[in-house]
Amino acid sequence: MLQSLHVKNLALIEESEIEFTPGLNIMTGETGAGKSILLGSINLVLGAKADKDLIRSGAEYALVELVFSDESGRIKEKLEEMDLPYEDGTVMLTRKIQPARSTGRINGETVTAKQLKEISELLLDIHGQHEHQSLLRKKKHQEILDAFAGEKTAALLSGVGELYQEHRRLKNEIAGQEMDEARRIRELEILRFEKNEIEEAALSPGEDEETENRYRRMANSKKIGESAGTCYRYTGGEEGAAEYIGRAVKELNSAAALDENLLGMSSQITEIESLLGDFNRELSDYMESMEFDGSELIAVQERLNLINHLKEKYGNSIADILEYGEKLSEKIEILENYESYMTQQKEKCAKLESRLITQCGELSAVRKKEAEKLSERLTKALEELNFLSVEFAIHIEKKEIGPDGCDDVEFMISTNPGEPKKPLGMVASGGELSRIMLGIKTLFAAKDAVDTLIFDEIDAGISGRTAWKVSEKLGRLSVTHQVICITHLPQIAAMADTHFLIEKETDGASTATGIHRLDGQGSLEELARLLGTDGLSGAALSNAHEIKKQASKIKQK
Repeated sequence: MLQSLHVKNLALIEESEIEFTPGLNIMTGETGAGKSILLGSINLVLGAKADKDLIRSGAEYALVELVFSDESGRIKEKLEEMDLPYEDGTVMLTRKIQPARSTGRINGETVTAKQLKEISELLLDIHGQHEHQSLLRKKKHQEILDAFAGEKTAALLSGVGELYQEHRRLKNEIAGQEMDEARRIRELEILRFEKNEIEEAALSPGEDEETENRYRRMANSKKIGESAGTCYRYTGGEEGAAEYIGRAVKELNSAAALDENLLGMSSQITEIESLLGDFNRELSDYMESMEFDGSELIAVQERLNLINHLKEKYGNSIADILEYGEKLSEKIEILENYESYMTQQKEKCAKLESRLITQCGELSAVRKKEAEKLSERLTKALEELNFLSVEFAIHIEKKEIGPDGCDDVEFMISTNPGEPKKPLGMVASGGELSRIMLGIKTLFAAKDAVDTLIFDEIDAGISGRTAWKVSEKLGRLSVTHQVICITHLPQIAAMADTHFLIEKETDGASTATGIHRLDGQGSLEELARLLGTDGLSGAALSNAHEIKKQASKIKQK
């Protein structure tokens, strides 16, 4: 459940905090008071694109914070999966917008907009002002049907998608491998030439680095030899360090025989003499290894050139070249047995297509069965929303197989007796679409684990008795879910368990949007305003009281 919304420095909102309650939370206010800003602030926390222009004039940043209670512990597993903290059943989502960037946090930990969206989808569902327009797209109809069917279609849909992609990949691969005999022979000759070129090189892993190091050493042998020779003269031979250290060892050993305090140092310099001797022998061996003739240098250079040539043609490393050679063997085998290979591939493709058709048929059968259930339940829901004579059906026709199956799903409706059912977009008005979406949301709420539902002007295009029916539906929905609804109709506002007023306030120098929770009297006065009265007369308040009383009776049914 959404416990609170805190907004600071966002557009016209200087700072506001709303404490929501269980049941039906209603928000009303004059046109232009900032109701859309409020919903927009929630969308920001849910991962919507943040624009620096949303920051209130004169402020350095904007901040929106939502606090949820997770009494069921349902969100805990998801947060642990995302390696995010979870404490005391509270989930806090925060979005801070600065001119150069925006930052999202979950329970204090910085997260991406995608992570915010993933968590928020488990916490609340928003029906915006224009979401019902999505019902005009047939693609949406299939999404709704599949969501209604749930697990019954989910596994099949996933399987169909995988089979479709695999079948398409194999089909494209076969098309790319189709060739006549002349082309097959040409390609085979090229592949064999490349294969022979790699095999004749007899490359071994790591040989490129080893050969390059050897070439560098040989090419710079003169400079290396001079430096090594100078070092040897300084450390070994006559007048070198070894001779002087040898003398020092003899002198210190003689002194140590007279004073045992010198034994430690005598041992140290003896060790130095031994180490220096080892060093000089190793250096001498190295200088001998540097002796080679010009033909060796030429051979190493030619080997390095060959390796680099193969790298340019077949890969950036010897490992790449060898891997390319293995792939050449596979391609050569295919072209040498071309007819047999193509036959096998086409048979494999045909089997995949057969499996795909079968699974599409299974998916279609489930959809048709679930479509009957959804049609029946949605018809009932629409009747409860004052569609007096409504016939609703879901038509499923065959289409070309795609990643979502072979079904073309379309919602059909008739709202007048005797009129044939027609596609939803050809019949339903904006107000009717809004009610149909509310009916769908109501059906899904019963099977959806999301606790909080937000409706922004679900009352578009309705009035009178229909408004009461929508109000009743929202009231019933709020028994099992927390419902937050922005409305301009008194019939819906009267159903509120908690009523908030959104209004603009000004001190003459600046304007700000404020949100206030109304008490019983305040709610009656706001209902009187929504009824269209100019002033708060006794008659206006009496009308508001009657509407509130009527709403109370509906709640008790």
